[in-house]
Amino acid sequence: MKFGNIFQMSQGGWEPNSEVVDPGSPVVAVAGSDVVLPCSVRRSAGQSSLSAVDMNINWTRPDLGDALVHLYANHRDVNTRQIPQYRGRTAVFTEELQNGNVSLRLTDIKLLDEGDYKCRVDSKFWKDEVTINLRVEVIGERPVISVEKYDSNSEQFSLLCESKGWRPQPDLQLLNSKGENQTAGDPEIQRRADLFNVKRRFTVHKNHIDTFYCRATLGEHKEEKEIKPIVFYGELLHIRMFSGSQSCSSLVWFP
Repeated sequence: MKFGNIFQMSQGGWEPNSEVVDPGSPVVAVAGSDVVLPCSVRRSAGQSSLSAVDMNINWTRPDLGDALVHLYANHRDVNTRQIPQYRGRTAVFTEELQNGNVSLRLTDIKLLDEGDYKCRVDSKFWKDEVTINLRVEVIGERPVISVEKYDSNSEQFSLLCESKGWRPQPDLQLLNSKGENQTAGDPEIQRRADLFNVKRRFTVHKNHIDTFYCRATLGEHKEEKEIKPIVFYGELLHIRMFSGSQSCSSLVWFP
C-alpha cells in the first residue's frame, strides 16, 4: 500500500522519478519459520532498479505506534531502539542493496509478528514508504480419530475426527482409501486465545468398512491420521461378546 510520493532533484526542479514498491498483497508465513517482507526501490518511468547502497532503510510497525523493527542507516544496522521482540531476528540484504532490494528478513516467526510493517527509504533527495501486511498461520496438531459408537439399528459407526491448535481454522475431512470424502456433520469449532480447535463427526456403514484418513488442511499444509479396519471389527467383536445375541464368528472378519 502506497503512502506518499517521492521526488528526485532534476534540472527542472523536483519531480516524481523513483518509488518504493511493495508486493501488492499480504505476506503469509507459518509460525516458527522465516519470512522475507519484500520491498524495493526503482525508477518510476523505466521500471529499472535503483541502488539503495547510500540510502537509509527504516522498517517500523505503524500498528504499534511506528515502533522500530529494523534500521539500516549510514551503511550499517542501527538497532538500539529496536522493539525487544525483534532482537536478533531481523536483517536486510546488504549484498542486494545495489539492486534496489531493501526487503526485511524476519526469522522464527511468532503470532505477535502479525500486523502491518512500514518500509521507508530515505536518500538525500527523496523519500517514500509503503506498508506491507504480514499474516501468521499456525499448523496445528496431528488429528486424532476414534470410534465414538456403533448404532446396531442403522448399522453405522460414528467416528470423531479432531485436531487442535490451528490458525486460521483448518478444513477437516474424512477420506476413504480411494481419497473419497465421507458423509460428515458440521464442524464444531472452539477458539482458545488465537488458536482454533476443530472436531467433526462422520458416519460409516458396517458394509463400507475401510481404512479412513482424518485430514486437517490449511492452504498447502496438511496433517492426517488413519484408522484401520481392525478397529471397526474389534468394536463389533466387543459388542457381540457382551450382547450374546449372535455368535462372534459370524460377524468378525479380518482382511
